[in-house]
Amino acid sequence: MNSIPTHQLLCESILEQISIAIIFGDREGIVRLWNAGAEAMFGWSADEVLGKSMEIIIPEKHRARHWEGYFHVMETGHTKYGHSVLAVPALTKDGRRISIEFNVALLKDADGRVLGAAASIQDVTARWERDKALRARLTELETKLKHSGVLAEDNS
Repeated sequence: MNSIPTHQLLCESILEQISIAIIFGDREGIVRLWNAGAEAMFGWSADEVLGKSMEIIIPEKHRARHWEGYFHVMETGHTKYGHSVLAVPALTKDGRRISIEFNVALLKDADGRVLGAAASIQDVTARWERDKALRARLTELETKLKHSGVLAEDNS
């Protein structure tokens, strides 16, 4: 007879086997959870990151704004983004800048006090670069078409 895994074992297995990055930062922004997906995406092992500030993945020019919002959410327990997917740049261990999309879940204790925030993160760099190239090509073609005289402007 097969034994049913405990809820905790199921959660641990999912966290370690899922390919997306899952991280948890406490109220102070200290990394308390860093799964295998985060290791693969950002290049740091859990041992290198746990107990350190999550700002290691935040580009310098975005840090002040990030912390202002983060601490406001930790204090109020509310985020204006709800279940929205957010898109921002991030940094990897080797210094590469990647494009990520993530959503956030606030974790609270039994009294409703915010313990921190968990994020599920996907690297969308390849898609972002393709979209950027397509936008550039579209602009180029529109400019050529505009200057070709093929289309007459409608002045009505």
